[in-house]
Amino acid sequence: MVALTLCAPLLMQPSADPSARAWWLLLGTEVVAAVALPLRSKLPVTVFLVLIATLVAAVVGGAAAGVKLSPLIFLSLAVALYSVGSYCTSWARSWLVVLGGGAVVTAGMWINQLTAVSAQYRGSSDVIAVLAPMPLAWATGFAARTHRANLAAAERRMEDVLREQRLREQQAAQQERVRIAREMHDVVAHSLTLLVVQAETLRARGGELPAWARTQIDGLAVAGRQAGGELRDLLRVLRGPEDAAPLAPMPGLRDLPELLDRSRAAGTQVDGRIGIEADTGALPRPAQLTVYRIVQESLTNARRHSPGARVRVDIAEDAGQLRCEVVNSRPAEPVAASWGTGLGLVSMRERVDALGGELRAGPTDDGGFQVLATLPLSMVPLDAAGV
Repeated sequence: MVALTLCAPLLMQPSADPSARAWWLLLGTEVVAAVALPLRSKLPVTVFLVLIATLVAAVVGGAAAGVKLSPLIFLSLAVALYSVGSYCTSWARSWLVVLGGGAVVTAGMWINQLTAVSAQYRGSSDVIAVLAPMPLAWATGFAARTHRANLAAAERRMEDVLREQRLREQQAAQQERVRIAREMHDVVAHSLTLLVVQAETLRARGGELPAWARTQIDGLAVAGRQAGGELRDLLRVLRGPEDAAPLAPMPGLRDLPELLDRSRAAGTQVDGRIGIEADTGALPRPAQLTVYRIVQESLTNARRHSPGARVRVDIAEDAGQLRCEVVNSRPAEPVAASWGTGLGLVSMRERVDALGGELRAGPTDDGGFQVLATLPLSMVPLDAAGV
């Protein structure tokens, strides 16, 4: 826009006045316009007042020297007026443009009548004819500003609608979580409670049962109570953040012996070899938590898919890596094929990948199953406690 505004007077000047004096006067006004117009969006009122004062001075000075400039030099004034309408949001400053511009034009016409070399250089009707369409430039700029304001208002309304929609979705999700929590409490918690009660009843009549059955019942009661506690914590989370489970230390390697004992009490034959000290501060907590969850999930899968199988748990540190291996043999007796959801292996793999490790899981040659995880201790982030 600036280039087109500056080029038009240069092209039309030869037909108005080809004298050297006219060209120097035109070039002076063009330089002022070239400097001022790029600032029109930040200083619209200042640019307009500078341009109108420069143009009036050039036209009046040229008329006094017998020089006529091309009327197209007022194109820069139209651009400045458009910028006032488009970028000036203060009505007080807009009135300053009207009053200041009118005063400069009036003073220029009065001086022109006094200093013009001849009647043909006295501009009155010609000046009015050139300046008459200028308010249209301001109106166009004002319309552009109004359009932008309407678009911005529409975008804000759309953001408000989307924000309200997301709020409704969150409220609906919260209500659904509460409903699921109630259903889980009615179905699962009742079944777990009944299981524990029956196990305690059988324990009370332990004298009538063989020794192996008493051991199984003790493990069943312990597992039932643990599952009930975990379920209550889960239900509090589902009901809402305000009912979330209280904070507790994350389990680690020091808790593995207790986990293995619970599995043995539940009837699983577990051989555990933990070849690393859990109390050393050099072992990051995220690595300990990951190993604990891997062993916990592997023992659960072994009880579910290979009942009666012997499970070997081997944890050691080797060449700067924490190695966790859980292998179960084939089932003690044939069992019906059972397909799980696969979420346990997915969870283990995500935990290991988050720490930069490697997880391998699959069947063994003798019909059992192996889970092998290696964690590079030098790459485990110490602040990844949320893993």
